[in-house]
Amino acid sequence: MTVLAAVGLGLLIGLVIGTLGGGGSILTVPALVFVLGLSAQDATSASLVIVGGTAAVAIAGHARSGHTDWRAGVFLVLAGLPASLLGTRLNLLVDQDVLLLAFAGLMLVAAAGMLIRRREQDPAAGDRARPAASAPGRAGRSARLVAAGLAIGFLTGFLGVGGGFVIVPALVVALRFPMARAVGTSLLVIALNAVVALVARAGGGSFDWQVIVPFTAAAVAASLAGTLLADRLPARQLTRSFAALLVVVAAYVGLRALLSLT
Repeated sequence: MTVLAAVGLGLLIGLVIGTLGGGGSILTVPALVFVLGLSAQDATSASLVIVGGTAAVAIAGHARSGHTDWRAGVFLVLAGLPASLLGTRLNLLVDQDVLLLAFAGLMLVAAAGMLIRRREQDPAAGDRARPAASAPGRAGRSARLVAAGLAIGFLTGFLGVGGGFVIVPALVVALRFPMARAVGTSLLVIALNAVVALVARAGGGSFDWQVIVPFTAAAVAASLAGTLLADRLPARQLTRSFAALLVVVAAYVGLRALLSLT
């Protein structure tokens, strides 16, 4: 029964990731905790495998299309390495309900970020970069990338999420990446950060492979199917619906955590 539930949830989350180009991974931890019964710490460890594996598979198509900037991706990972290790350490120390409360707050931030990003995106501009005149200087770009790398690394280590909702806007704003290139590079950062966080957890966490393997396999398969559906569905409505879902799940997770803490 657990395997069937893992497959079902993996299909749902993978479909969201493939259709929206990210975002679905933030539902992985709540699904693992409240549906499959994992502890918050074990769920964040499992999420790293699921999210990292799905991103690694998705990179292939983007790389073939030339939409992955390997240099910028590696730079972000290296910049966030200390924060990733710190986040991993804190994950093993904090109370489970505090971890879930932080996760609920992150979901609200992600929902707001998705709505803002969708509203500001100019459909007529497509994948073209913004005008070079408005681009920040090299020092400003580097500073923003370091800040983004630290934030992404900490989120990955502490909460087991990919941080795509932070990476994509950071690349678009800091380096004026076209959206397709930002998404492809984001997947690289997610996969590499997941590896870093998993190495840091070696010996300090447990992995329920009976849940992780079918969940990951289903998520990967569904993400590929979602990619095919992406061009046939109304992106604006999908984004709004998913943001609303994040708010509802965040409210549920936050309320459960607060009740357990009191």
